[in-house]
Amino acid sequence: MERHYANFTYQAKSWSNPRRVVAKVEWHPGELFPRVGYLVTTLTVPDDRVFQFYSRRGTAEQYIKEGKYALKWTRLSCKSFKANEVRLQLHALAYNLANFLRTLVLPNSIADWSLTSLRDRMIKIGAKAICHARSITLQLAEVAVPRDLWAQTLATIAGLKARAQAP
Repeated sequence: MERHYANFTYQAKSWSNPRRVVAKVEWHPGELFPRVGYLVTTLTVPDDRVFQFYSRRGTAEQYIKEGKYALKWTRLSCKSFKANEVRLQLHALAYNLANFLRTLVLPNSIADWSLTSLRDRMIKIGAKAICHARSITLQLAEVAVPRDLWAQTLATIAGLKARAQAP
């Protein structure tokens, strides 16, 4: 892939003063036309850094949107401010636990699942609990997550626990 940057100033009719526009042109192998992107910015950093900054910002906004939709953390309908504060903190804790699960525990084949997929396939899943004298067995439907993926996930968690207990 070949990538080039350029910048210029531009003033739209509705703008009170000209602004800096940074352009990025990428040529990907096998594609007929280049990909062109523009950003209007007040940043004074080099052109490539402008795109890096806005890319990270966009990623952060994606995380926020994911939390809003998967965990419904904007549902703060309690009557008191303190209750809503606690509710938001619990949502943030759930979000962090889900990201922990996604980044450190999940097998590579499902590590890119969204939080909504994780919630629906691994957390909000029906199970049958079978109680024995010394153990409890959970029977899960293999439609959502196959047995080998559960086994890999549980083995990774056990490995993390063993590493944490090592002196």
